Amino acid sequence: MPSIRRSTAAAAALVALLAGTVTACGPSDDKAAASGVTDQKGQGNGGLQIPKGMPTSLDDVKKWQDGGWQNWDKWARKAADFANPVIKDHWKTDRLAKAKNSPEIAVKATGAGSEFDATDPEPQPVTAEQVARPYHQHMAPVGKIFFDSPKGPMVCSGTIVEDPAHPGKSNLVWTAGHCVHSGKRGGWMRNIVFVPSYNDNGMPMNQVSGSPSQQVTPYGRFWADWITTSGEWINMGSEDTGNGGSAYDFAVLHVKPENGSGKSLQETVGAAARVAFDTPSADRIASLDAFGYPAAPPFDGARMMNCPARPGRLVMQEGTPAMNRIGCNMTGGTSGGGWFVNHGGKLTLVSNTSISSSTHTWLAGPHLGPEAQRVFTNISQKFANR
Repeated sequence: MPSIRRSTAAAAALVALLAGTVTACGPSDDKAAASGVTDQKGQGNGGLQIPKGMPTSLDDVKKWQDGGWQNWDKWARKAADFANPVIKDHWKTDRLAKAKNSPEIAVKATGAGSEFDATDPEPQPVTAEQVARPYHQHMAPVGKIFFDSPKGPMVCSGTIVEDPAHPGKSNLVWTAGHCVHSGKRGGWMRNIVFVPSYNDNGMPMNQVSGSPSQQVTPYGRFWADWITTSGEWINMGSEDTGNGGSAYDFAVLHVKPENGSGKSLQETVGAAARVAFDTPSADRIASLDAFGYPAAPPFDGARMMNCPARPGRLVMQEGTPAMNRIGCNMTGGTSGGGWFVNHGGKLTLVSNTSISSSTHTWLAGPHLGPEAQRVFTNISQKFANR
């Protein structure tokens, strides 16, 4: 979408209409520039450069909400093309309940990566367990991510993580790259929000749409105003099947509250997980727990689930890092959900759900190494002085 110049008054009116501002995605490396609202030497009394992809009229707002995905992979693909204007009440309780499971990335149950020496034997299936309720008392950092895609409203899972630049006041959420960007054949998703402790009491999905908002969104909705994901995911990733890009399938959101509260996400919820980038390879980790909101059958997306398991290694493509793999029967919607270990009594995130077997017997997630640390550091430093 080409940039459009508008007068300062017109731009201000647009921002008021959308009840928020737009910033661009933080790139995974220093070479990718972010597109922001910048002062321009315009005509008349001067103007503003509107970021690419930002709605610029009432018609554009409707198009943004309802469709307009033509040439999506061209105008909203690059790191600097991200835009996510806040549209208040776009995600009402009933619309949250109708969102489908995220685009599922599945590979065959046998053989995937087995030609590589670093791949361990396929794990035995593990049956997911329900997390104790209310969720805000037992696993407060975990929540659901909602977004609009070319296939309609969809869901993933995410985790509030600590921000070293803002101790105790983090606004960062960890998830999978494919929950925010479709990879090499697509672009950025839209209207991306995070809902911590979604459906706090774990009601069945057929009751969620009619439930009070304080039960469904106990802490409110938080809109992503900046996202970083890996350049490897954007250039290699596939939403159809796992490949080498899956080893880099992670993303970090910086969010702000829809209601305009001055409190940070971590202050609001009262919890955040640490992220570790120095953990050993999966075959040297005794056990971990994978959390998420599986939404594809036999699950319905209403309940937070957990798979406790011992991980092994899975190499998807020669030259890419070995992923972590566990036995687990959680389905689509779990994508982006955190994998945790207890490190010195602290909840510590070491991976996130990326791919699964086509028969839902196992899940795999990226090992968080230097590439993931670079993505995380970029977004933390971007907001360090804000």
